[in-house]
Amino acid sequence: MQNTHPSLTVGEVAQRSGVPVSTIHFYEKKGLIEGWRTSGNQRRYERRVLRWVAIIRVAQRAGLPLALIKEHMDRYRSTVITAAQWDVLNREWRAMLDERITSLIQLRNQLDSCIGCGCLSLEDCPLRNPGDALSAEGPGARLLAEPPGK
Repeated sequence: MQNTHPSLTVGEVAQRSGVPVSTIHFYEKKGLIEGWRTSGNQRRYERRVLRWVAIIRVAQRAGLPLALIKEHMDRYRSTVITAAQWDVLNREWRAMLDERITSLIQLRNQLDSCIGCGCLSLEDCPLRNPGDALSAEGPGARLLAEPPGK
């Protein structure tokens, strides 16, 4: 993906973005950023990678998984991301974060009645066993073996 604009070394990208060189390599391995090798086998990056790294860091700090970040950013891979494109990403990510915040607030509010024992078979567990519905399935922690989402 080489171009005619001055390129940056991996060390320069790390220094300017404030992340370790190993993180730059990790992002590249995960397909979040792209670089190329010179004839001397040195890694080079376009200057726009600095904006990509900044966006990745913001999204990670918000708790978004790398796979989701990549999926959303891949739409703009061949361009320098614009303010309008950032606005689209921001709105999509904001909606996901709002859902997560709502879910966490509900969980926090339900924890008042949870003793945190993990038995999942209490008669009155509004979190995982409302109305003791699991007692019909037998004794013990019935939900521990179930995969999430069931």
